[in-house]
Amino acid sequence: MGLELFARGERAQDERRRPVRSKAVGLGFAVAAIVLLSGCSPDSPSEWERLALPPGASDRVDYMFVLWVAAWIACAVVVVLILGLMFWAMVRYRRRPGNEVPSQLRYHLPLEVLYTVAPVIVVAIFFAQTVKSQTGMLEEVEDPEHHITVVGSKWQFTFNYLDEEATGGTPVFDYGDTADPTELWLPVDESVRFDLVSPDVNHSFWIPEFYFKQDIIPGREGSFDVTPTREGVFTGRCAELCGLYHTRMIFKVNVVSREEYDAHLQQLQAAGQIGEPQGGVEANQIAGLAEAQNAENGEHE
Repeated sequence: MGLELFARGERAQDERRRPVRSKAVGLGFAVAAIVLLSGCSPDSPSEWERLALPPGASDRVDYMFVLWVAAWIACAVVVVLILGLMFWAMVRYRRRPGNEVPSQLRYHLPLEVLYTVAPVIVVAIFFAQTVKSQTGMLEEVEDPEHHITVVGSKWQFTFNYLDEEATGGTPVFDYGDTADPTELWLPVDESVRFDLVSPDVNHSFWIPEFYFKQDIIPGREGSFDVTPTREGVFTGRCAELCGLYHTRMIFKVNVVSREEYDAHLQQLQAAGQIGEPQGGVEANQIAGLAEAQNAENGEHE
């Protein structure tokens, strides 16, 4: 009898210790996740340390990266909390021989309050960080060194370079079509103001390495300032489903020295690409469509 009572006491103590151990393990995982995420950097050569983002190439990278890490931390906390509670309940309240199945309709007020309050706290913190990052991302440069108008049209971009010293203040432009995408040229370490316009439907101007994307909405002019921080060739794209050939609405971004940038603008001027077109010269032409229509017309004849 004494041994049986002793065993029961040991089991009771073990059951009381299990919730404490489960909480400690869950808290340990959450702390470890936060510590690991806090060591991430947008400049790291490791994709794991960048959390799958491309290497940053603009002065707006830090604002967005902090928000990205905050999102991962919020997800880690939620996952650890939910899984921890699930596994704790499965172990703590598992069915044992001789025990009756407890009521499945009983309310648990503390747990319901936790499920209500915890998401509100997470969303509130995440919202505050979003507003802070957005304010930094949209901060304007007092006197930007370059001014470029981005015209998004079906289905290519046109880039109008305004008030540039290399062309004597004469605006020049670059354009393309779905077969030969446009190229955007930018000088490294010099601020640029982009004005975004669209003559037809919604588009979105996105350069992943700049960690920045902004919609282009017809009838509404948007703008943002950015400074490229490293030379290289990047791929920009439209991030808004804008129509049949949305997938061909890509462009190449060349971040180069100031000398190369000026030389390119002078080439555009020499080629007669002068002015400020509000849509690509051939933006409404779909590569291969004219040939297909001609072939179809020939068959009908």
